[in-house]
Amino acid sequence: MDREGGKPAAVVAVVTEPRFTQRYREYLEEQKLLDRQHRVEKMPDGTVALPVVGEALLEQHLWELRNRVAPGSTCRLTQLLDPVLSKKAQGCSPAQRLCLEVSRWVEGRGVTWSAELEDDLPRSWQRHGNLLLLSEDCFQAKQWKNLEPELWKTVASALGVQRLAKRGRVSPDGARTPAVTLLLGDHGWVEHVDNGILYKFDVTQCMFSFGNITEKLRVASLPCAGEELVDLYAGIGYFTLPFLVHAGAAFVHACEWNPHAVVALRNNLEINGVAHQCQIHFGDNRKLKLSNIADRVNLGLIPSSEEGWPIACQVLRQDTGGILHIHQNVESFPGKNLQPPGSSEMEKELWPYPQHIITKQWKNGASRDSRRKILSAATKPEWQRWAESAENRIASLLQQMHGKPWKTEILHIQLVKSYAPHVDHIVLDLECRPCPLVG
Repeated sequence: MDREGGKPAAVVAVVTEPRFTQRYREYLEEQKLLDRQHRVEKMPDGTVALPVVGEALLEQHLWELRNRVAPGSTCRLTQLLDPVLSKKAQGCSPAQRLCLEVSRWVEGRGVTWSAELEDDLPRSWQRHGNLLLLSEDCFQAKQWKNLEPELWKTVASALGVQRLAKRGRVSPDGARTPAVTLLLGDHGWVEHVDNGILYKFDVTQCMFSFGNITEKLRVASLPCAGEELVDLYAGIGYFTLPFLVHAGAAFVHACEWNPHAVVALRNNLEINGVAHQCQIHFGDNRKLKLSNIADRVNLGLIPSSEEGWPIACQVLRQDTGGILHIHQNVESFPGKNLQPPGSSEMEKELWPYPQHIITKQWKNGASRDSRRKILSAATKPEWQRWAESAENRIASLLQQMHGKPWKTEILHIQLVKSYAPHVDHIVLDLECRPCPLVG
């Protein structure tokens, strides 16, 4: 447990002589007042301090200790400014420590601890510096309401942070706004470092997916030297920054319509030293006026980025084409023939599942049938069907837009994370080149 500045939080203790320690301990245990999180400490004057739960020790208990438990004993309260964790507490996982401390604190306020309350505690969370972001499925029981706001100080202390927030589902408002409530603290701005890139953002206004780290690492390793990119769903710079900082992109056009994300994106470009290599286009990317500029286009929106496909085709270089990185949630129910849904529902944050990567580079001259066979052996059939359907749709859009046929090839399919049971978040790398004019 920490307080501001990294020092342990002080705990209350009752002080008596060594010969009365065992009697005091038995009484405090019986009353469920003994703090098992911290060690009993010997004081400079030879007395012994027994840590107790919060501020639960009432005058009635002190009277009992002085007059009934150990008549004639020294009995006074003190604060241990540098408490030492007990051996049991040191061996606890953070979730176990949280349960231990919250249950003791709750009982100290006269509330009966129950299996329902224990099951309602969080088992996992996101940590952003000194802020902890709890999931939406914890602290839902009605009993917690009567214990706020002091409850959040206890939770934060048990987990060693100064600020707490709790998230809900991402709002279906088109801006991927997270429904996050700040429980403890005066602001939601946090810092996070991925692969040497510093992101700053407000967790109450902008989402951050830890599960996308493999894709950010892959983007950082792509050969983008000298290329101009369009990132159609830039957010706070999840992919814009890896393209610029590590992949060597010459310039990125970053499109975003969440004003809070734009503030964070502008700041993140500055602090990572690449602001001069990026232009932010604030607003609806479907109204983007750019065309004929991009060597690559990133479409990092799930469950589907299909609404951005026409713009992606519009911004590709007309003479040389380029590569599209298309994100999609694909269902994996056997026998279901899936098509790109064209949905605008926004991403729900879940904890990352084990990562898996599938890669296939097609050789020049490979027929569509041979490509289908190779891809089918390497990927789930649903991924393959969706990728081929997307490839056909993009080829049709390019021909309609530019008045001539284009060649499209599936270069790579990657699983970013399991989004939900039977739903996979994948990325399709699709190469798009204009066919040479004949005669």
